[in-house]
Amino acid sequence: MLAVLMTFLASPGRSEDAPAGDAAQAVLDVKIGYLGKSYEEAEPLSLVDKIYNDKGIQGARVGLMEDNMTGRLIGQKYSLIEDIIPESEDIRPKALELLKSGVSLIVADLEPADLLAVADLPEARTAIIFNIRSSDVRLRNEECRKNVFHIPPDWAMRADALGQFLVWKRWQKWALISGERPKDKDYADAVRRAAKRFGAKIVGEKTYAYVAGSRRTDTGHQQIQSQMPVLTQNLGNYDVIVVADVEESFGDYLLFNTFEPRPVAGTHGLVAVSWHRSYEESAATQMQNRFERKVGRVMTERDYSAWLAVRAFGEAVTRTNSADPKTLRDYLMSDKFEVAGFKSQGMNFRRWDRQLRQPILLAGPRALVSISPQDGFLHPKYLTDTLGYDEPESKCVQRN
Repeated sequence: MLAVLMTFLASPGRSEDAPAGDAAQAVLDVKIGYLGKSYEEAEPLSLVDKIYNDKGIQGARVGLMEDNMTGRLIGQKYSLIEDIIPESEDIRPKALELLKSGVSLIVADLEPADLLAVADLPEARTAIIFNIRSSDVRLRNEECRKNVFHIPPDWAMRADALGQFLVWKRWQKWALISGERPKDKDYADAVRRAAKRFGAKIVGEKTYAYVAGSRRTDTGHQQIQSQMPVLTQNLGNYDVIVVADVEESFGDYLLFNTFEPRPVAGTHGLVAVSWHRSYEESAATQMQNRFERKVGRVMTERDYSAWLAVRAFGEAVTRTNSADPKTLRDYLMSDKFEVAGFKSQGMNFRRWDRQLRQPILLAGPRALVSISPQDGFLHPKYLTDTLGYDEPESKCVQRN
């Protein structure tokens, strides 16, 4: 913070003899829009995992508080305009209202179709939209947009982070069990890509289609104890089960219920995430505690993405002393930009798809297990570019 203050004080055009009144008039007003929908979300299978209806927005609020802590010292004021509408409503009128009011910095807590609907508005052409919700690979490839930056890792990055660790452990024979819903299939596709990429082999696959009427009452432990061994038979000689159950239908039930005594990874068991309650390295404990004191609950992955998006806006505004979207976009895409996220390194955006580079946590239910990229997986520029689609693999047409 001191370095930021000194940079501002030494910036061209600022006079040491300027009166206090002039300084007050020179405050830079930065408005950030938070655009979201109240989507119906799958309930967690376990009562241990609480249902939160304010994921994302709470992270943005904490990020705004931190932006203003620095901003007060250097003549900047940040405000958050929150617009969260019902899932059934059209997002475009609310987005237009924001854009026409002069808000061009947007944190988008939206599913892919709604995100693209906002990004494709003519009024949003010069805006900067931070996707904090979707891990859809297509948004970074065939459906990429110049005005959309991506904070959370996509399915390919998550699967690659997990795949590197499994290969490092020499667990190279995988059994893949996936759900039938679209996000389950997307994650399963990413797992297949990771296996091929890192020299692992998927020796067997199955799909699990059962959906209980009530996740917490329709299945008892005896039913689970008999179903899961049957599901995990006849999958070949595998080292690990990789499960793709993004929509929370059955994944938790696999742990300790497989036919063979094997570990479970993927969306359950050992998971690849950008943030986890058990993570405490690189001063992350301070962030965890600060968030819990402010909000009264743990910080979820979407909270972290929203916090990071607001902090990235704050970092860019601080370094450029500007709220102009073109100036900020040029800086975000430059080699000068980096944002701290408690992961022992500054993080920046890939130029070809505007995905945030970041280490990915591999965590069990109660403890951090590892962090990818793993040792031995090399890249000529950024080790984090071993996760997901590197520049030669990218299908994004709207680059730079």
